[in-house]
Amino acid sequence: MSVFLSVPRERWVAQNALAFALRDLHPVTEGHTLVIPKRLVVDFFETTDEERLALFALVDEVKRALDATLRPDGYNVGFNAGEAAGQTVFHLHVHVIPRYRGDVEDPRGGVRHVIPSRGNYLVPR
Repeated sequence: MSVFLSVPRERWVAQNALAFALRDLHPVTEGHTLVIPKRLVVDFFETTDEERLALFALVDEVKRALDATLRPDGYNVGFNAGEAAGQTVFHLHVHVIPRYRGDVEDPRGGVRHVIPSRGNYLVPR
């Protein structure tokens, strides 16, 4: 069973035929949202073509809503696939993380910072 499938529908902020979205319970920034397939699949690489289209259509919808309400300056969008990549909940969820100027001292490198010492490729080694 997935923890996401037990979330009451009242907490969903968006949905389509194959996916739903809800705010992260432990947000990295204000508006941090998860987009989740309705079918229990472990990671992105187990999704069907139709599910991938549905997931990213919902990512677009979530972004438009966040743009209208919170007006972030940028976004990080991604998922963890496998324990070695940091996945701890084994039901695919795509993170939509609004970013705001000044939320970190130097945002360069973005998602590359999953391995902190390798994040900023502009710094000579």
